Amino acid sequence: MFISTGGMDIDKSKPSIILMHGSGLTHIVWSLHEQFYASKGFNVFSIDLPGHGNSDGPAIETIEGISDWVADLIKKLEIEKATFIGHSQGCLVGIDFASKYPNLVDKLVLVSGSYKLPVNQDLLDLAFNGDEKSIHLMMKWGYEGSKAFIGGNPVKKIINSTREIREILYVDLNACNNYKSGKDSLEKIKCSTLCILGDLDKMVPLEIGKKMAEKISDSEVKIINNCGHMIIFESAFEMRKSVIEFLNK
Repeated sequence: MFISTGGMDIDKSKPSIILMHGSGLTHIVWSLHEQFYASKGFNVFSIDLPGHGNSDGPAIETIEGISDWVADLIKKLEIEKATFIGHSQGCLVGIDFASKYPNLVDKLVLVSGSYKLPVNQDLLDLAFNGDEKSIHLMMKWGYEGSKAFIGGNPVKKIINSTREIREILYVDLNACNNYKSGKDSLEKIKCSTLCILGDLDKMVPLEIGKKMAEKISDSEVKIINNCGHMIIFESAFEMRKSVIEFLNK
């Protein structure tokens, strides 16, 4: 499997951060975050899940399976615990992981997330068939308005083949759609949690994100204005500033 460390050697005396990408994506989505957190005194483990990016496959088919895999990873890395930062699908993984393995979690950061992420059936069908229209739908729903990105849209660059759509994106979307225990899992989370939400998020409307935060006993909310679902790209600098402030409390 592949893990990016922000170009820094691992020092087990430092606190650690695990960065978890969303459906069909890879560690590349954290390119504006990795070195920043590493420069602030953290070990950074930016992960390509099995079957994604540079990691061998196949993709893991359930959210519960991914959170168990993360627990095994932490033990393999020989670190005591880590702050878990997840985006979108990564939030579901973080919720499940923190509820089942509280001794492995320092703090939790949920970005553009909720405890349930039902997926539109048309999107599921398109992804199952390896249809590139599924990517267009994700881009349409994922960004505020029609924001442009230098060099083109990063999602389109990451998911760029029929195989990746069918064997990776579909598996991830189906795992999100089938995860039903999020509400119960939220009530079991005991660590300090930061929920970062975009006020213009079409995939996880702001009020739904707020309701998620209310169900976590020790949580706070950061709302980023004029931002959609892809906070990690759209408002990376504001997001990472909020994360560091939260981690340094």
